[in-house]
Amino acid sequence: MLEEILVSARSNPHVDPLVSVWGWEISVYLFMGGLTAGVMFFSALMLLLNKEKEAPFAVNGLALLGPVVLSLGMTTLFLDLEHKLFVWRFYTTFEPTSPMSWGAWILVLFYPVGILQVLSTLRGGYPLIGNLVDDIRPVAALLDLCERYRRPIAWMAIPIAVSLGIYTGILLSAFSARPFWNTGILGPLFLVSGLSTGAALTALIARHQGEKRLFTLIDAWLIVVELLLVALLLINLSTGARPQLEAVAHLMGGDYTIWFWGVFITLGLMVPLLLEWFEVRGMLRKLAVLAPVLVLLGGYVLRVIAVDLGQETTWTDYPSEFNTQLLERLH
Repeated sequence: MLEEILVSARSNPHVDPLVSVWGWEISVYLFMGGLTAGVMFFSALMLLLNKEKEAPFAVNGLALLGPVVLSLGMTTLFLDLEHKLFVWRFYTTFEPTSPMSWGAWILVLFYPVGILQVLSTLRGGYPLIGNLVDDIRPVAALLDLCERYRRPIAWMAIPIAVSLGIYTGILLSAFSARPFWNTGILGPLFLVSGLSTGAALTALIARHQGEKRLFTLIDAWLIVVELLLVALLLINLSTGARPQLEAVAHLMGGDYTIWFWGVFITLGLMVPLLLEWFEVRGMLRKLAVLAPVLVLLGGYVLRVIAVDLGQETTWTDYPSEFNTQLLERLH
């Protein structure tokens, strides 16, 4: 009789029949993180390019949304933590090989720079608030100082925004045990998607028609780049080993097909790209508000698919590699 020894964690909670550790909280956090990166990036970029006339909201009003959006995302991340009282331990060390450690410190760097960015644009973007705080001398002096150094602050914001956006993808791709996540394309894909949602949010909120058109055009080009990255992701998975082929099969006729092709690709990318193409040419302007809303929807659905599908994929196919009768005894 041939003896088989099988050591497995399948009996652990949230492991069998598939790993289910991260829920909706992580998807929302990754989406909010990418959106925040886009908001900070374009707020700083428009200022550095001296586009205050062409993009007044992006230069003066957009920065305020960054800390607000990220704080909402951080709230969902906090809800997901199992040991909430020990979150401070992230900041007692720095591990260069850990994307999660990098992310924790990037988030720490974001808030002071993000708040300085808000203070440097507060009077221009929100004059009513500016007039109220001007009566408080220390605050007025702080606003004066931030406005004087608004360009250096913007230069600091650019690398932090890019780091935050790409980190949301690298956080997943560093998990080599999950074939769907373990690809270098997720980082750039999540970065471009975050920039796209940031541009879409700006186009949705801005009142100046020229600014709406500018960010509609920017978002259209970002969608094209995002589609190319998605194509590279599919090619990468389709030309991999059996685990990668099984992972991509979930998108090609599997249980994620409708969400991926119907919602993310079609509604979240292709339809907005078509609507933005019409809008730039002065056509179908009544539907202009629909495009950025769909882009935001697509950005969120991308994170949901990535988080959920990644947890379903694995390098080990227990039923095909081990005796099924032994597997049954593990339950």
